[in-house]
Amino acid sequence: MTILNSSARFFSALRSVCAVGSSSLIVALAALNAPALADGHGDHSPSSTAYEYAIASDKATEALLLDVARAGTRLVAVGEFGHILLSDDNGESWAQAASVPTRNTLVGVTFIDNQTGYAVGHAATILKTTDGGQNWALQYNERNGETPLFAVYFADAQNGIAVGGFSYTFETSDGGKSWAPRSLVEDSYDDFHLNDLFADQKGNIYIPAEFGTVYKSVDRGRNWAAIETGYDGSFWGGLSLANGDVLVFGMRGNVWRSSNAGRSWKKVETGTDQSVSGGTQLSDGRIVLTGLSGTVLVSDNGGKSFASQPRPDRLSFATAIGQADDAIILLGVPGIKAHNLAE
Repeated sequence: MTILNSSARFFSALRSVCAVGSSSLIVALAALNAPALADGHGDHSPSSTAYEYAIASDKATEALLLDVARAGTRLVAVGEFGHILLSDDNGESWAQAASVPTRNTLVGVTFIDNQTGYAVGHAATILKTTDGGQNWALQYNERNGETPLFAVYFADAQNGIAVGGFSYTFETSDGGKSWAPRSLVEDSYDDFHLNDLFADQKGNIYIPAEFGTVYKSVDRGRNWAAIETGYDGSFWGGLSLANGDVLVFGMRGNVWRSSNAGRSWKKVETGTDQSVSGGTQLSDGRIVLTGLSGTVLVSDNGGKSFASQPRPDRLSFATAIGQADDAIILLGVPGIKAHNLAE
């Protein structure tokens, strides 16, 4: 039996919220008394029958939130207790979704158009919405499972993939009606945590993982190959940039950039040793990353370097999304916080 180590627990906390950790990494977020185990994935009795629903709370915007996506002009954020929050005024105000058939922590969310989206999280939970996030249906869940899903990506309306802890991987080819487990890389013994999923401008798909590994698919997720970046720590997330470059980021302020679709990587100066968890590229081209202990990093040169602008409150965040000009929204441990890059 192997318990998640402290380096993995940052995003078992901020990305997957699985366990209590130690060291300088963030600890004690949600599911505090349920450490994830590496020797199995729990009950393995999959179900699409809802057995509990998220509860409405006037404190939902102050609870842990882990990801956010755009559904047309709407913002959709997900987090602990099955909370899904919606904003139709670009983040000025938020309301909970009308119906969410889980109380499990939700870790990742994506939309393939302004109506159809998917969210994933603990106990291999997979949800789908077809009305812009107001109502969700449970597509897959291992009720007594302990391995979380971290991220989900759809190459088109029918073909999607969801990934998570210990290389746990599911795929669908029928728009989420059915999900089947698969090996990410055939005949591989790797059981790395697969922490994110994103595609570059050419449609290549990337999975930032542990030990400096990034997995890449050039055929819409059917086949994957491991890329060694030159780093030996964990990557928690990544971004595709408007100029075609790719960023991955993670422990101890590490941000690495590729300008050739992952064939080679360069470490980027960030000016911080705090772990970096997520971020966004703004409409003016600036890149904003965030993470532990108030970390806010800003690049105005396409991710070639970052300036550190730490928040004085030293709160920890999972990701960010732009509003207008210098105004952005940070999402993480304290829920939703407005932030102005000019202040």
